[in-house]
Amino acid sequence: MGEPSHTLHVDAEVFAKLQSLAEPLVDTPNSTLRRLLGLAPAPIGGPTSSPSPFNPPRSPRDPSHSLAPLIEDGRLHVGQRLVWHRRNLGRTHHVVVVEGGGLRLDDGTVHYTPSSAATALAGNQQNGWKVLATEAGIFLKDLR
Repeated sequence: MGEPSHTLHVDAEVFAKLQSLAEPLVDTPNSTLRRLLGLAPAPIGGPTSSPSPFNPPRSPRDPSHSLAPLIEDGRLHVGQRLVWHRRNLGRTHHVVVVEGGGLRLDDGTVHYTPSSAATALAGNQQNGWKVLATEAGIFLKDLR
């Protein structure tokens, strides 16, 4: 049996913000808070890895959706800047690859999937593999 879990009540505004910072299809409220607070991921199977209103159960930082394999084999490197040119809006976003395969946005938040980062930037669901590219113009989907 793992550590006991606790109930935390938050208002609708706090819940909405927490949900906007969650990685779709990856995070639970607890894993989102652990990441934002700089804590290590909770052990899989512990009391905090149960399904939530955010998302179905799934391993946090699932390598199949992370940039970690691209960093490990040298296709990307920590500190590398990626761009998203949103021509229709006349806007360009920049994100930075961080240790562990995450992407740091200008607001300092770190997302562990390209789609989570792109979704946070756009404010709606996005496929980060298709919109984020290296500064040389190579899309992440083409680096896989």
